[in-house]
Amino acid sequence: MGIPATYRHMQGSGVNTYKWVNDKGEAVLVKYHWEPKQGIRNLTQEDADAIQAKNVGHATQDLYEAIERGDYPEWELYVQIMEDGYHEELDFDPLDDTKLWPEDQFPWLPVGRMVLNRNPEDYHAEIEQAAFGTGVLVDGMDFSDDKMLQGRTFSYSDTQRYRVGANYLKLPVNAPKAPVRTNQHRGQMDIRDPRESGDNPHINYEPSMIGGYCEAGDEAQPPHQPTYNAATTSEPIGRTNNYGQAGDTYRNFEDWERDELIQNLANALAVCDERIQEAMIHHFTQADEDYGHRVKEAIQQKQKELEEMHHEETLPGRVAGASKYGQGTLSTNEATKEAVEKGNEAEPY
Repeated sequence: MGIPATYRHMQGSGVNTYKWVNDKGEAVLVKYHWEPKQGIRNLTQEDADAIQAKNVGHATQDLYEAIERGDYPEWELYVQIMEDGYHEELDFDPLDDTKLWPEDQFPWLPVGRMVLNRNPEDYHAEIEQAAFGTGVLVDGMDFSDDKMLQGRTFSYSDTQRYRVGANYLKLPVNAPKAPVRTNQHRGQMDIRDPRESGDNPHINYEPSMIGGYCEAGDEAQPPHQPTYNAATTSEPIGRTNNYGQAGDTYRNFEDWERDELIQNLANALAVCDERIQEAMIHHFTQADEDYGHRVKEAIQQKQKELEEMHHEETLPGRVAGASKYGQGTLSTNEATKEAVEKGNEAEPY
């Protein structure tokens, strides 16, 4: 449960909370969501195991082949909007990345779409060098006080500078479509167009009297200037409510979804230290009593099965026959199709 059948049937969540700022410098909080127009499809663990045994790259193959045949996958971009404030009416902190904003209070508003209509021509240049980061914003966007966003904004950009290079934002796959005129020069892989360097391309500072760039004048719109009437502290999030939404999600599952969730957790926890098992059962019980009770029973059952397996005097595997290069091609194609066919339709989070 929760294993995407393919990339085409997978949701995308912005996770972090940003701000939108209007031409008056006023801001609101926003969260982004990508919804696949092909629908959401997930695999059970059993189906995923069977498909991955045949083709570990089935999702990549499915996406590539869908685009090649003109079946272009599409995602609708939605945004939730909330006034920038404390929101005492909520039982959680709206900047907590582990929480979803209630859709009935903050409806999903469609604002755009994304269509994948071609495959990369050069995988290294267009895929491996693509460098995403939370700190690369356009006008009208700003950072919120989201703690995780603050950390990511520093670390992600530093990661891309280390991985790709200091001028990673100048590479075609990462560069903006509009011309950029700054005093950022030099460094590894500098592909700057000298014509974007003012009257004198040798000058990379300002103020200068010999042809360098001058700072742009005052902005036409006032900047966003948030004000706080509180002490600045470093402390955990106050309204955690760690179990409320988890319990609601569990209770809203269909019976087969709950069964799959319990079995997956039991399989993973059965081999863990008893202290870890007890801690996890405690968490599940806090979310929903039935949830914790079922996980505990399933762990005990799985441990009995494992103990019986240990007593069997059998050697895993079987004698292999002669291998032939390329023999697995049919099964890999079969697995790619199975991922779509066996995927179970799912509701948005």
